[in-house]
Amino acid sequence: MGKNRGKIQDQNMELRIHEGNENEHEENYEEPPLDHEDEKLIKRALIDFKCKVEDAMHGNYLFGIPDTHPCHNQTTKEIEQLNEIKLWGVALMPSKPHEGTDTLLLKFLKSKNYVVHEALEKLRKTLAWRKEFKVDEILEENLGPEFQKVAYLNTVDKEGRPVFYHVYGDLKDKPMQYLEKMRAEENSDKFLRWRVQQMEKCIKELNFEPGGADSLIQVIDWKDFQGPHTKELRSVYRKCWTLLEEHYPEIIHQYIIVNVPLRYYVSHSFSSRLITHKPSNKIIFARPGKVTETLLRFISPENLLVEYGGLKRINDNEFSSEHKVFELNLKAHASTHIEIPAPEVGVTIVWDVTVVEWDVTYKEEFIPEDEGSYQVLLQDKEKKGGERLC
Repeated sequence: MGKNRGKIQDQNMELRIHEGNENEHEENYEEPPLDHEDEKLIKRALIDFKCKVEDAMHGNYLFGIPDTHPCHNQTTKEIEQLNEIKLWGVALMPSKPHEGTDTLLLKFLKSKNYVVHEALEKLRKTLAWRKEFKVDEILEENLGPEFQKVAYLNTVDKEGRPVFYHVYGDLKDKPMQYLEKMRAEENSDKFLRWRVQQMEKCIKELNFEPGGADSLIQVIDWKDFQGPHTKELRSVYRKCWTLLEEHYPEIIHQYIIVNVPLRYYVSHSFSSRLITHKPSNKIIFARPGKVTETLLRFISPENLLVEYGGLKRINDNEFSSEHKVFELNLKAHASTHIEIPAPEVGVTIVWDVTVVEWDVTYKEEFIPEDEGSYQVLLQDKEKKGGERLC
């Protein structure tokens, strides 16, 4: 019997280890609460919007085809069809609502600053686009293996929202001829369909009922995504961005773009200040040296992938998201000890440590409690910030 002890010494660093008590610093990145007057205005806008949506459905012009015949009375079948009109699995008929109907309609209202007629027009255009684009069939489509490594859905943020990753650096090894084909309309449409397919898969993970996670976090990795070979793909991605803003309002809670080149980071910050007089809080850019620090503001260490400085691995047999992380902050030139008790003989203890930011000197040793026994040095290494110690 005895204990395992790790000694860490160096500059200002942050230690995360899958052992011990949770001691996490939670940063609130939600929007400020609404005051009473704002709440009343939003409630009135929602009531007005629901009335107009129902009128549009009964008038058969929600899809842009108004029924102006004065003598037309809807049959029972037509009424049943209206009640079955859904978006993302949520019924749109306000008089026969789904528990998530208000949440969904509020997303369209919020995207248009609660201007009711503009929100209604956005909803109509979205429904018409989905019909034309055949979105309801897209999950069943096989769009090929070209982009399968680029996107994946993995883990949740601190508020329980799904985190969706796009890693465009995985395209850097594609042949130049392949990327140039993105200029062709056929291949551009295929990429757009693939992107919409990914969004629809993400939405399957959302819950529009009150209190549910009704939006997601989008992490976009630009590492190795530079140079002329990606020019065509960037152009197509701008089309995707526009499409998502138009037809998926408020579905993406936060864009976090990581490994952004310094030149782009500076130019975007400057241009956004000129346009809005303040940086946008929905899009966050993180340069290579700030990736882990930025992502940890939104995603807890046990849910952040190891390649981004967290402790989560794909198909990890040792740890899961239920194993909370102990965090330790050290000041410059300080040192500390972390003890992991080993009260029984024959017990295997597994721990996982990662360092954020500064380089550290790290030592592991086994210290037995029996008299006459001797200490065993397990590991004594210098680690750089962002590396795992395990």
